[in-house]
Amino acid sequence: MTFNFLLFGAPGPWQIIIILLVIVLLFGGKKIPELMKGLGQGIKEFKKASKDIGGENEEEDRDDRKNDKE
Repeated sequence: MTFNFLLFGAPGPWQIIIILLVIVLLFGGKKIPELMKGLGQGIKEFKKASKDIGGENEEEDRDDRKNDKE
């Protein structure tokens, strides 16, 4: 009984297969690799931007500490 409750709402293998077939039908076989490439580039740019923001914050913290000592 508890096991079924934990899986409630989780898609089964047939639902996943149907979803994948619908995606292939909508976008076509040639378009899917292009979509995945664009998604990968977007994730890569997001990680780079978040790393750049983190570096800027560290520099500001160092400057603040340096000004506090003076």
